[in-house]
Amino acid sequence: MTNPASLPTDTGSLDGEQAELSRAASPGVDQPRIERAVREILAAVGEDPDREGLRETPARVARMYAELFGGLHEDPRSYLQKFFSEAYDEVVLVRDISFNSMCEHHMLPFMGVAHIGYVPGGRVLGLSKLARVVEVVARRPQVQERMTEAIANLLMQELAAKGVAVVIEATHTCMTIRGIRKPGSLCVTSAMKGIFRSNVSSRAEIMNLIYGGRR
Repeated sequence: MTNPASLPTDTGSLDGEQAELSRAASPGVDQPRIERAVREILAAVGEDPDREGLRETPARVARMYAELFGGLHEDPRSYLQKFFSEAYDEVVLVRDISFNSMCEHHMLPFMGVAHIGYVPGGRVLGLSKLARVVEVVARRPQVQERMTEAIANLLMQELAAKGVAVVIEATHTCMTIRGIRKPGSLCVTSAMKGIFRSNVSSRAEIMNLIYGGRR
C-alpha cells in the first residue's frame, strides 16, 4: 500500500514533474532560463509576475517555446533518407501543407500553407515526409523567405531531383496585430530550382497545378 505521506501534497510538485518531462522531451532548450526571462519581461511591462494569474505563466511560456522552437534541435534531413526508386519523371505535388512558425524580427507567429512540388530524378519520397520537412523547418525563428529557400534547397540536395518548387502563403501577425495592422494581408514567397527555374513551361505547369481553378 502506498504511504499517504509519499503522495504530493500540492500541485507545485506535479508542475515540477511536468517541467522535468518537458525538458527531457526538448533537449537543447534551457527552460529555466526562459522562465527567468519571462518573469523579467512581465516585471518590465509593469505586471506582477507573482500574482495568481501570472504565477505559472513563465513555466507555460518556457514549455511553449520548447515546442515552437523544437525544429532547431531536429534535422529535417532525417525524413528524406527513406525513398523509393521509381522511373517516374512527372510532377509530384503536395498542396496546402499547414504550418505555424515564428518571425525572428518581432517574435510573433506567422502561419499559412506550403505547396511543394518536384520532378523526381529516380527517387520518389513518401508524401507525408514532405509535410514532416515543413514541420521541422517551420519550428524555429526565421523569416518566410529563408524558410522557403531552405525547404527547396534541402529537397533538391537530398532527392537529387530534376526540379523543386516551393510556394508558401502566410499571414504574419507582426502585420495584423501591431504596426500597420492590416488583417487579411498575405505574404507569398516562392523558390524554384532546377527545371522549374530554367524552363518557363515547367514553371507555368507547377503554378497552374497549385492555383489552377482556385482563383
